[in-house]
Amino acid sequence: MNPLAEYQARLEDRRRASQRLEQQFRSIGNARLAAGFAAVVVAFFVFGEVWISVWWLLLPLAVFGALVIVHARVVERMERSKRAIQFYERGLARLEDRWMGTGESGERFRDAAHVYAEDLDLFGKGSLFELLSTARTRSGEDTLARWLLAPASPDEVAARHVAVQELRSLLDLREDLAVLGATVRSNLNPDATAAWGEAPEVRFPAGARYVAPLFGAAMVISFGLYMADVFTRTPVLAALLLDLAYAFFLGPKTLRVATAVDSPSHDLALLAKLLERLESETFSAPLLRQLRARLKTGSEQIASAQIAHLGRLVARLDWQRNAIFAPIAFVLLWGAQVATAIERWRRISGRHIREWIDTAGEFEALCSLAGYSYEHPADVFPEVIGVAGGCFEAEGIAHPLMPDADSIRNNVKLGSETRLWIVSGSNMSGKSTLLRTIGINTVLAWAGAPVRATRLKISPLTLGASIRILDSLQDGRSRFYAEITRLREIVALTSGPHPVLFLLDELLSGTNSHDRQIGASAIVRALIDRGALGLLTTHDLALAHIADELPGRAANVHFADTLENGLLHFDYRLQPGVVERSNALDLMRSVGLEV
Repeated sequence: MNPLAEYQARLEDRRRASQRLEQQFRSIGNARLAAGFAAVVVAFFVFGEVWISVWWLLLPLAVFGALVIVHARVVERMERSKRAIQFYERGLARLEDRWMGTGESGERFRDAAHVYAEDLDLFGKGSLFELLSTARTRSGEDTLARWLLAPASPDEVAARHVAVQELRSLLDLREDLAVLGATVRSNLNPDATAAWGEAPEVRFPAGARYVAPLFGAAMVISFGLYMADVFTRTPVLAALLLDLAYAFFLGPKTLRVATAVDSPSHDLALLAKLLERLESETFSAPLLRQLRARLKTGSEQIASAQIAHLGRLVARLDWQRNAIFAPIAFVLLWGAQVATAIERWRRISGRHIREWIDTAGEFEALCSLAGYSYEHPADVFPEVIGVAGGCFEAEGIAHPLMPDADSIRNNVKLGSETRLWIVSGSNMSGKSTLLRTIGINTVLAWAGAPVRATRLKISPLTLGASIRILDSLQDGRSRFYAEITRLREIVALTSGPHPVLFLLDELLSGTNSHDRQIGASAIVRALIDRGALGLLTTHDLALAHIADELPGRAANVHFADTLENGLLHFDYRLQPGVVERSNALDLMRSVGLEV
C-alpha cells in the first residue's frame, strides 16, 4: 500500500462518516425535543382536563426514552469518529514532515546524564520518541522509552521484527487502538494500579463472607414476618441490633477496601478496552501470540473478563450512595458483602495486574514501531549478526528525523580492521549530523525497528556519545569538565559484554591545542585498544594525524564545501582523506563580520 494515499482515502471516509453522524445527532435531538413536547401536551390532557387515559402518556415517554439511548450511542460513535480523524491527520502530518510538536514528546524521559539520549534527540519536541509513539497508555510510552534507552538482545530484536512485520499491515487494528478512549493516557496510572493489586490483602474476620449475608437475610426475614403479624417487634429489633453491631465491627475494613479500589478500578476499566481488542485478534507472530497468552489467568479467565467482573463489583459498591437504596444497603450489610467480594477478586487476580499492564505496554510499543514501518516502507530491518570485535556497516544511511527528500545518504563501514573514522570538515558540512545519524539508527536497530538505510549490518554494540555536552551552572561544571566526565563514562563502557560504538564530536574543544592533541590521542587509543570502534569529528586538522598512530585501524574521511559567488555550497557527501580548506572566515563574512 501507498501509506499517503491510504491515509488520505481513510481520512476522507472518516470525515464523511463524521458528517453523517452529526446530521443524525441533530435529527435525533430534534426528535427528542418533539417527543418531549408531545409528552407535555399529552400530560396536559391527562392531568389537566382529564380527557384521555393516563396510558396514553406512556407512548411519548417510551419514544423519548428510546431516543435518549440512541442519541447517546450516536454521541459515542461521533467521538470515536473524531478520534479516527485525528489518527489519520497525525499520520499524514508525519508523512508530510509536519509532525514536530504535534505528538507526545516523552519529555518526562529526558535524562541529561544518559550516555546518548540527549545527544541523539531521543526525547523532547521533534524527537525520535515523538515520531514513533502512538501509544495510548503510560505503560506503552514507558515500554517504548525503555527500548530506546537500552538495547535488546539479538533474540528479542528478531522476535520484534517478526511481530512488527505482522502488525505493520494491520491498519484497522492500529486505528481501533487509537480510538478506544479519550482519557486513557492522562488517567491510567500503571504503578499505582499494579501496587494496589499486589498490596497485602485486607483480612476480614473468619466467615465474614457468610455471616454478613446471613445477618442481612435474618433482618429481611424477621421484618417480613413482622409485617405478616407472625413476629412481634422484639425479634426484628434484636436482628437489627445484631446487624448494626456487625456493620460497625466490619466498618473500618469495608471503608478501607472501598477507598482503595476506586482509582484502580477506573484505571483498569480504561485498560480493559485495549486488552479486549488484543484478546479478539488472532496472530501468527510468536511474540504476539505470547503476549496474547499472558492475558489469561490460571483459571483460564481472560483479563478483560476479570476486569469486567471487578467493574460490576465496584458498581454495586456505588449503589449504596443512592439516597433511596442507602438505608436498604445499610440494613443488608451491602458494603461489607461487596468489599469481601472485591478482596476475593484481588486475591485471585490482583497479582496479574502488573503483567496485564506490561503486556498492554509492550503491545502498544510494537504497534508504534509497526506504524513507523508502515509509514516508511523504504526503511529496512537491520541484519543483526554476531561477529567478534563488533560491526557497523551501512549503505545509504540517513537521519530518520530529517525529511527523506532532503537527506543525503552515505555509506559507513566500521569493524574488522578499521576501528576508527576521523571525520574532518568545515562548519555546517554535516559532521555532527553524521554522528547522530549513526547513533539514532543504532538505537532503532536495537529497539527492533526498521532503520533509515538501504542496508545495515550490525552486531551487538554498546552505544556512547559525546555530541551535545553543556555546562551546568547549578552543578558548577564547565563544558570541558562535563565532556571529560562523559568520556570517562564511555571508556568505562568498554568493560561491558559488547564492543562500544563511540561517537565523539569536536573532542576536547574546550582546552588548548597542545593538551587537546595529547588528550584526544590518548583517549582514542585507549578506546581502540579496549575493542571499541567509532567516529571522531574535528575542525583541528592536527587530530587527523591520529590515523598515522593507528595504521590500518583508523582512516580519515571528510565533508567538503565550495564557495561560489560569495555563497557556500555543501554536498554532504563523505569523501576519503582530510579536508583541504576551512570556511570559518567565509561564514563570518557572510553574516557581516569584518574579518
